Amino acid sequence: MKNKVLLVIVLMLSLVSCTSRNKNQVVVFNAGEYMDMDLVKEFEKDTGIEVVYETFTSDEEMFIKLSQSSNNYDVIVPSDYMVERLLKNNMLEKIDQANIPNFKYIDDEYRGLSYDPENEYTVPYFASHFGIVYNTDIIKEPITKWADLWDPKYKGEIIMYDLPRLSMSVALQKLGYSINTKNMNELREAKNELIRQKPLVYAYLTDEARDLVIQGDAAITVMYSGDALLMRKQNPNLKYVIPKEGMNMQVDNLAIPKGAKNKANAEKFINYFTDPKVAAKNADWMQGFTSTVKGVRDQLPDYIAKSEEAYPDFSKHPEPEMFKDLEDYMQVYNDFWVEVLAAY
Repeated sequence: MKNKVLLVIVLMLSLVSCTSRNKNQVVVFNAGEYMDMDLVKEFEKDTGIEVVYETFTSDEEMFIKLSQSSNNYDVIVPSDYMVERLLKNNMLEKIDQANIPNFKYIDDEYRGLSYDPENEYTVPYFASHFGIVYNTDIIKEPITKWADLWDPKYKGEIIMYDLPRLSMSVALQKLGYSINTKNMNELREAKNELIRQKPLVYAYLTDEARDLVIQGDAAITVMYSGDALLMRKQNPNLKYVIPKEGMNMQVDNLAIPKGAKNKANAEKFINYFTDPKVAAKNADWMQGFTSTVKGVRDQLPDYIAKSEEAYPDFSKHPEPEMFKDLEDYMQVYNDFWVEVLAAY
């Protein structure tokens, strides 16, 4: 009997401890190394709130985890099209703007975007775009467009991204189509273009592409702008190009999943990372990603502030297009990508 009473007391104390701990923490679910952890530690020191930091490798993985249990997390970092999907599935909490006074520092360019026109559910975090990195020591002629990735003289030098949406978007833009098309004829044409390109491709990779191009094992890769600047720092022979046919722009956001246990702490965390001084330190650490916060560019070193990766002159390029949620058509993209990989 005494043992049973003792067990009940221990369990009650454990529950009290967990409840107390949960109230004094915020669980952040972010994409890999997409935040300066020194700033996370500063947040903990300044607020006394413990940060539990978990990571995902893609928006799709994040969506699966949230679908299983959204209340395991307090802050998530979804991209534009994923916000659209999360809202369709009623998976986001409204943000109390009164608790985000630093929202006033968000640049007008990133407010009121189509996926959240009133910014009721999201605070823009970073923007990036997708272009081409090539080694000028190996590739002597300037690369200027997506179509150059189909040039036979570059056989064995090209790395394509092993992600259906991104590689399909390259082919679609080469052909002059929208990266959000649901037209089956256009999608088949893009798939066939990728199959036609396949004999020229060194490999289909994701993060591994960076090291291979830096080391000179391959000379050309498609790459996110943020990663491209880091690559150029390690190999000055590399050049980043925004293709003439166009590019996609991605805006990642800070948001709160439905049923979050620590919503107040989540809003404190979001507000903290929207402070201009904090945002500038974060952007300096992130390098080539574009901060959505006003005044950050002026606080950055020139190699970031004047780079084509972090701050491109959009007046010199076609208007960028953002990914939208394709709903059931995403399966078409996935199926066509499987056909590309299985070809030959």
